[in-house]
Amino acid sequence: MKTSISLNPTIIVIFGGTGDLNLRKLAPALYNLYAEGYMPEKFAIIGTARRPLTDVKFRETLMEGVNSFSRTGKVHKEKWDNFSQNVHYNPIDVKDSASFDTLKDTLDKFKNEFGPDTQIVYYLAVSPDLFPSIAKRLAKFKLAENEDNCRIVVEKPFGKDLETARELNEILRERFKEKQIYRIDHYLGKETVQNIMAFRFANSFLEPLWNRNYIDHVQISVTEQLGVGDRGGYYDGSGALRDMIQNHLLQLLCIIGMETPINFDADEIRDKKVDVLKAMRPFSAEDIRFNTVRGQYTKGWIRGDEVPGYRSEKDVDKQSNTETFAAIKFFVDNWRWKGIPFYVRTGKRLSQTSSLITIQFKDVPHQVFPASVAEHWQQNRLIISIQPEMSIRLQVQGKRPGLDMTLNPVDMVFDYKGTYTTESPEAYETLLLDVMTGDQTQFMRADQVEIAWELLMPVINAWESKKSLSFPNYAADSWGPEDAEALIARDGFHWFTLPLNKD
Repeated sequence: MKTSISLNPTIIVIFGGTGDLNLRKLAPALYNLYAEGYMPEKFAIIGTARRPLTDVKFRETLMEGVNSFSRTGKVHKEKWDNFSQNVHYNPIDVKDSASFDTLKDTLDKFKNEFGPDTQIVYYLAVSPDLFPSIAKRLAKFKLAENEDNCRIVVEKPFGKDLETARELNEILRERFKEKQIYRIDHYLGKETVQNIMAFRFANSFLEPLWNRNYIDHVQISVTEQLGVGDRGGYYDGSGALRDMIQNHLLQLLCIIGMETPINFDADEIRDKKVDVLKAMRPFSAEDIRFNTVRGQYTKGWIRGDEVPGYRSEKDVDKQSNTETFAAIKFFVDNWRWKGIPFYVRTGKRLSQTSSLITIQFKDVPHQVFPASVAEHWQQNRLIISIQPEMSIRLQVQGKRPGLDMTLNPVDMVFDYKGTYTTESPEAYETLLLDVMTGDQTQFMRADQVEIAWELLMPVINAWESKKSLSFPNYAADSWGPEDAEALIARDGFHWFTLPLNKD
């Protein structure tokens, strides 16, 4: 398949080329883009890291990553041979200025070969503490001067609090234009997440219902069965609030809550998301006490295997105060959403790995049917399943077949697997293509990042300043601490989960 997208010759420089992110995500995504005809006719992928490697050894390492982690399985030999001829390795110590002289020579060689329209993408797949060093040296050696043809991709975490996010933004803004900076959140590249806007704004029946008059509440729930694994050192300095809610879940909330954009221009869409963040109710000390819940898992059993508690995980402080679960009730104080709660939760070592957005509509204003015929009456729900199932379902009441009038909930389902035969691309494939085409729609702008941090800093500060005396407070393979159920139950609701298919 060939794409109708016309791409200029492109050089992609991956700082952290031998790292886990490149092997698991970036290399498989770039190979799949090539295999399906979405790469430029002329391109070069340059991996960088400190250790010396030959091009051949680097290509072999990437092939192992693609074979292990690509959605399409093992590489097609002829396609891989053609693709890998464009893959190169350039050893660099990002703290050593002399290394960037070598990189400049390499880039000049490819630019001379590809022509004056060549664009360069710098992908920072490295530890966040290296972002400033790389940005400063790219500017010092004039490797990103052409603002139309040079882009820099920055992975999360984007800062660890409001102050560090502002500092990083300032460092980048001094050296790059905002249109060059792509702050990547892979959640925004997921197929179902992108379909939320299509579902909302391409269907006329939804807009009249998408407000406080018809919606009772909204739930956004991203849960994992996995623990922290080998990320204990990083996670213990982060926690669920920073790792998931500040970026992924708040971005999902913005897509659900945003006003209709005038057009599909990147800044127009991001303006509407920022408006949601600006309208979100700040947290007072009382709000933190009653509208937030934190938790930390203890040992238990997952799928028949005994798993350790968080404080027994590798590289985790034995007295850690870091939360592995967080649930928060947000309010968006504008005309559309005033008074409607948005419940958000995320956690590790929970009973199910899933990402669900549930919009529950208000009940019918007058019950026509007697209670005896509504066997399992429930309010209408719109359920957007991001993973593992990719679907959008509307739960309505229907009559059960038979001579009696008996009502029960039924689902009207749009299921990706049942509707389309083509396989959905991975999030990184979508986002890398967006970077090459210069589309910033699915990438966070500086003000988005800072406002999200500003909103959550009172909660972060309160949790860090006061050690939880209840940790650990939920068992592995549970749905989190009891207080999380109380948080939503106080308002007469309960957390919704979608039964997973057994096949």
